[in-house]
Amino acid sequence: MIDLSSVDAGFSRKAKLYDDYCENHPVIRWARDTVRQGVRSKLKTGDAILELNAGTGSDAAYFVANNYRVHATDFASGMVSAIKEKISISEKKDQFTTQQISFTDLDYVIGAPFDLVFSNLGGLNCIPDLGMVTKFLSRLLKPGGHVVWVVMPPFCPWELSLILRGKFRVATRRFNPNGVLANIEGVKVRTWYHSSKKVVEAFGSEFQLVKKQSLSLFCPPSYMDRFPHRFPNLTKILLHLDDRFGDRYPFHNWGDFVAYTFRYG
Repeated sequence: MIDLSSVDAGFSRKAKLYDDYCENHPVIRWARDTVRQGVRSKLKTGDAILELNAGTGSDAAYFVANNYRVHATDFASGMVSAIKEKISISEKKDQFTTQQISFTDLDYVIGAPFDLVFSNLGGLNCIPDLGMVTKFLSRLLKPGGHVVWVVMPPFCPWELSLILRGKFRVATRRFNPNGVLANIEGVKVRTWYHSSKKVVEAFGSEFQLVKKQSLSLFCPPSYMDRFPHRFPNLTKILLHLDDRFGDRYPFHNWGDFVAYTFRYG
């Protein structure tokens, strides 16, 4: 069961801090750049993107600036307000729209069909069954369209290594089938971690898996935010390893996030 009121409250509070935090975090900047290039490789100029869990609209603003049309959706009122601020200063307002809506209510999304449906950095981990979202995709996508979703998997080696520091509960939390309560700016929001098998099953036979790529497998997860500032040169080396091996078996199943690309039809 999804507690949408907690999702709204927690992520609305986070909206005030999120852009500055991400902009100053080298690992998040790298992850966003990696995912954005993957999205652009599946599009041509002027194509339409539906973004789920768009947050403050940073990715949406980037794609609009690069001549794509974006309909950015989020359930949290604070996030939608941040998106509207970005639209107000955009030079391409006619290509940039937003809608406050949950990913469980995508029947009501305006602007379909789209060339690509996008969700970045774990927004879809707020739902226990991705099938609750994928059931809408055939209506939302054009034939031959793509889905690029970045999801947190159960197996994150850096997180498991916390066992060595005696943090057993944190180290094993991703394996809890009932999800865990994440602290989002003082609000408890239940989070589930989705294996590659479950992600692929949720898409079914209408979709073909094109690519998987791990993010922050060799490099520590972004919440270990002291690491890149204490060890900047080592961080660059580890990010290079992520770039080189992140889309190869078996590494593409593990990490802080996994980016999935599917083709429809």
